[in-house]
Amino acid sequence: MKVIVGLGNPGRGHGNNRHNVGFKCVDRLAQLADIRLSQRRAKSRMGIGKIIGQDVILAKPKTYMNLSGQAVQALFAKFRLSLSDLIVIYDDLDLALGSVRIRERGSAGGHNGMKSIINLIGSQEFARIRVGIAPVTNDESGNTVMVQQKTKTPDYVLSDFNAKEKAVIKETCNRVADVVKCIFAEGITVAMNNYNNK
Repeated sequence: MKVIVGLGNPGRGHGNNRHNVGFKCVDRLAQLADIRLSQRRAKSRMGIGKIIGQDVILAKPKTYMNLSGQAVQALFAKFRLSLSDLIVIYDDLDLALGSVRIRERGSAGGHNGMKSIINLIGSQEFARIRVGIAPVTNDESGNTVMVQQKTKTPDYVLSDFNAKEKAVIKETCNRVADVVKCIFAEGITVAMNNYNNK
């Protein structure tokens, strides 16, 4: 059994926040795999089903972002999971809007939800999919560049995507679904090679 945990804050007021990209990706995975996120277990809203034949739990913690580790810890205890079963999807301020990066392990990189998970499960040795939320613009040559100055405040990550950004994130959620399928079918190394440079 694999578990995919998307990070975010519960509640309607947070639904379109930049910080809730992880939730959006899990919602899209659930939709594509026809998995109902109707269960309230292990401090999460979750569902169980299959993605390309792989048994999977899709989970959205109900603990709020900074306490995400409590939900992951509860999922591990409830379903007797191991580190190799876990994939976490979350927002990243150091990546341009819509960018996707896959890693096998690593530090929290300043993300409070990831800090909580690492602290409570006692390891950094688990897969993660980072989704960029930093705003972008075009430079004088027409190249897309990140806009950094507004992104380092809590107000930014808790603000909503605008209409143009929503369209980008919708496509990104589909790409994350492809990444998950690739990880299950061919392994994380192949997924990193195929998607990290896009």
